[in-house]
Amino acid sequence: MLRSIVALVCLCSGVCHAATILVFGDSLSAGFGLRTQDEAWASLLQKRLDTSGYRYTVVNASVSGETTAGGRTRLPAALAQHKPAIVILELGANDGLRGLPLKPMQENLSEMVRLAKKSGAKVVVVGMRLPPNYGPDYTEKFRNTFADVAKAEGTPLVPFLMEGFAQTNTYFQADGLHPTAAAQPRVLDNIWPALKPLLKR
Repeated sequence: MLRSIVALVCLCSGVCHAATILVFGDSLSAGFGLRTQDEAWASLLQKRLDTSGYRYTVVNASVSGETTAGGRTRLPAALAQHKPAIVILELGANDGLRGLPLKPMQENLSEMVRLAKKSGAKVVVVGMRLPPNYGPDYTEKFRNTFADVAKAEGTPLVPFLMEGFAQTNTYFQADGLHPTAAAQPRVLDNIWPALKPLLKR
């Protein structure tokens, strides 16, 4: 009976979303400062999936200002509620900007990956980098943390969310931190190569 209802919805709407992709991040994924959520990369991801014939619903559970500690606390409820097939984990930027210790950050990221995998989801870890004024030692270790987590947990890695445009001021809002609407397609293009192999039609 349930399958018949799903098939009817697909027939009527022309698009059938059979599984969930959970975007779990901070303001960089929450669409901070954009005019509408339709401009955010997570919304652009939904459009790309639909037009490419992938049957997924994108749920954006990102929260501005979130740290890895906050995400670790919040993730179990999000997993239970949305039961995602894939989790895109984009957290850590606020840990770095606040100069928080990196070992707890790595532990938080690793635990979130494990929780997601235990729930049956595949995970994409999204890496970030810091401005050089945080010092070479901290910035290098911060950058390497994401790769270390992805390698240890066996998950795909997006090396840097803002690869290819981080030095272009016109792609950032007045705060110099958050990408503009024009940059959102480029953010999605950075995530897509790591995500696409996990998708099923």
